[in-house]
Amino acid sequence: MLANLKSKTMKHLFKILIFLVLLKCTTSVQAKTQIDKKQDPETTVYANRVKAAFLKGWKAYKTYAWDMDAVNPISLKGHNWYAESLLMTPIDAFSTMHIMGLKKEEAEAKKLIFERLNFDKNFEIQQFEIAIRIMGGLLSSYQLDGDKRFLNLAIDLGNRMLPIFNSPSGMPYRLVNLKTGKVSGNITNPCEIGSMLLEYGMLSKLSKNPIYYEKCKKGVVAVYKLRGKTGLVGSQINIETGEWTNTQAHISGGIDAYYEYLLKGWLLFDDPELKQMWETSRNAINTYLADETKTGFWYGWADMNSGERTLTQFGALDCFWGAVLCLDKDFVRAKKLQKSIDKMWRMYGVEPECINYSNMKVVAPYYMIRPEAIEATYYLWHFTKDKQYYEMGKNMFESIEQYCQIDNGYVQIQDVRTMEKWDALESFFFAETMKYCYLFFAPKKAFDLDKCILNTEAHPFFKTWKINRKGKHHH
Repeated sequence: MLANLKSKTMKHLFKILIFLVLLKCTTSVQAKTQIDKKQDPETTVYANRVKAAFLKGWKAYKTYAWDMDAVNPISLKGHNWYAESLLMTPIDAFSTMHIMGLKKEEAEAKKLIFERLNFDKNFEIQQFEIAIRIMGGLLSSYQLDGDKRFLNLAIDLGNRMLPIFNSPSGMPYRLVNLKTGKVSGNITNPCEIGSMLLEYGMLSKLSKNPIYYEKCKKGVVAVYKLRGKTGLVGSQINIETGEWTNTQAHISGGIDAYYEYLLKGWLLFDDPELKQMWETSRNAINTYLADETKTGFWYGWADMNSGERTLTQFGALDCFWGAVLCLDKDFVRAKKLQKSIDKMWRMYGVEPECINYSNMKVVAPYYMIRPEAIEATYYLWHFTKDKQYYEMGKNMFESIEQYCQIDNGYVQIQDVRTMEKWDALESFFFAETMKYCYLFFAPKKAFDLDKCILNTEAHPFFKTWKINRKGKHHH
């Protein structure tokens, strides 16, 4: 009996001891978590510096270009894309303001948008640019902010742009008059056919009207079916005849986001047809465009039918492919490409628009403060947490601070070899470049890339609207 009691007492004491040890460990973990939550001092400093850069650019817009499309900080004025403003900068800037927690600026932009934005305009617009920047910005703002007026504006814009799809093939015209619906521009490119799919798809989801996605997807399928023997698409096509007027294949401007949206469209909408089109296209790109040379790993140009190499060119816009590779979980190629991107960036302090990678000579010398190199670097940092990509991101931000900053804002570079300034600050500085810079240093609660897909203008489209549907998308 006594022995049994002693045994029970020992077990009880042992349990208390285990409990105390676990409590000490838990307290230690909690203490560490508390330290982590405070964030390491360097990232806090950099997060605040990126915010300050954004605010400096926004101040230039407010001071010299208020209610116009974009600012020219050197000549202290603004400019519009068309006859009247479509508020390109405030719409593009809104999602970044929200992520940065800039409440005052968010309220300013929102007030301006609802007071002044009106699409009943008798002029022609380039529908692809307006879709990714303005429609994309409005839809993202609606998801972030919840104000139904953002969605109503996006629906109005979507309806005004629908006539672009009234072609014999279903592939969209390039231009449309927002008031009359008159269309023009039958010679176009895959990017202007396919890289509105996320925007029209989200418009369909959020408005519960399938017409936008169906019409846009029809055009994407049509151009895909006209791909070359290699599986690649060319640079220019006549949407009325289906004839390719330029058969050069690449991943640069004019084609780039067509491929990006096949992958992102599948990830966002669970559309198996997009998945199949993406995989066919990706395999063709890896076969015919990827180029391992003595200067690095690049993606060049080739003929869409023969696959024959036509140019050894790679530029600022092509860098987006690094982010696409990460989303496709192809980290082997993403890391190899990142080495080349970093090399191109460091040649002159910021990247030139385009180089000939066979001899590393500059083809186009300007830098528009484009985001794609920073975007690719951020995706690798997000997915691998390899510190070298964090350091590359930091260097890219420092380059913009050093070379693009002026007393009253930020400007582009005319020639990276001389660092001569170029008096323009486009809206994507706010939508993309500053957003990607910030995400390297942002607190975790500020933004979660895994819960959304960023459109090609870096506006987040969240997948949460379909949680209750078990991830299934129904056309």
